[in-house]
Amino acid sequence: MTVPALDLTADVLTLTRALVDVPSVSGTEEPLADAVEAALRGLGGLEVVRIGNCVLARTDLGRDTRVVLAGHLDTVPVADNVPSRLEVVDGEERLYGCGTSDMKAGDALMLRVAGMFGVPGAQPAHDLTFVFYDNEEVEAVRNGLGRVARELRGWLYGDLAILLEPTDGGVEGGCQGTMRVVLTVPGERAHSARSWLGRNAVHGAASILGVLEAYRAREVEIDGLHFREGLNAVRIEGGVAGNVVPDECRVTVNFRFAPDRDEDAAEAHVREVFADALAAGVTLEVTDMSGGALPGLSEPAAAAFVAAVGTPARAKLGWTDVARFAAFGIPAVNYGPGDPNQAHQRGEHVRVDRLQPAEDALVAYLTGTTTTTGDTA
Repeated sequence: MTVPALDLTADVLTLTRALVDVPSVSGTEEPLADAVEAALRGLGGLEVVRIGNCVLARTDLGRDTRVVLAGHLDTVPVADNVPSRLEVVDGEERLYGCGTSDMKAGDALMLRVAGMFGVPGAQPAHDLTFVFYDNEEVEAVRNGLGRVARELRGWLYGDLAILLEPTDGGVEGGCQGTMRVVLTVPGERAHSARSWLGRNAVHGAASILGVLEAYRAREVEIDGLHFREGLNAVRIEGGVAGNVVPDECRVTVNFRFAPDRDEDAAEAHVREVFADALAAGVTLEVTDMSGGALPGLSEPAAAAFVAAVGTPARAKLGWTDVARFAAFGIPAVNYGPGDPNQAHQRGEHVRVDRLQPAEDALVAYLTGTTTTTGDTA
């Protein structure tokens, strides 16, 4: 597809619309990555490299500190919500479209900052690194930031990493872990006219669904931030033909766990929850796992950023690549103009009045001023 050039001098709303109007479902980010790369190279004050569909750029001004800004270019599948559209609803101007909240508004903010500080003669208070990466919305093994970590890890080092994930203009600390497991229920195939000769695996999945329906998620406070876990079926597969009793049913379950559990503890908990089913012959396979990250807001660099934004920090209830930076020992926070409650919805949108204040707060921090946005929640 032909992608228009990105104007990094345009306001953050215009840039967000431009990004949303280039579909970039996970695995199809190349056209958008091309546009981002061209725009960054055109600034003249950045070192730019490309690895697959990840675009990285950085300043080299000899500052004592470096801030890494990171955001993913991909979205979940489009749901009849591209191109973008502006509407006024209940007195609020909103930009609707796939990825507006998660997280093309954040990407647009990164590009705005690059446009300000990635030109010759710019004087930010910190050296800056920009990381635009692919395949965040799918299984961890495909995550583009993981590829950067393996092949160009030095590009990820800094005194603070800011993930421009949707936080509604506030700072969200840490993130929850996520794991997916497939529970396979065995059965015995038979003709549906003689069903008593078989054992229906789909019916057998009822016990698993009953456990999930009765499950009460744990809530825990960590470093003053409130985390809430979740255990949910996200996919069910089974059936052979319209006249066959199925001999297998697979239930995919997603566990979102607070960062005080590590991966081993998370798996042990899920196995305990389904202990009766496993004893009855159901098998459990872990198909995806990403650990969480503790808030770490007491780190001086993170605390300084929270102070610059000027609003109380909250817990990040989803998984983000904050966890990857935390594993490297780099303080990291989530901060972006999108609303996390809008992520992945058919009616996904970002409030226009959230965009400029988020930019102002970020620029204030990066220039070393003390301007804060006040309470935007």
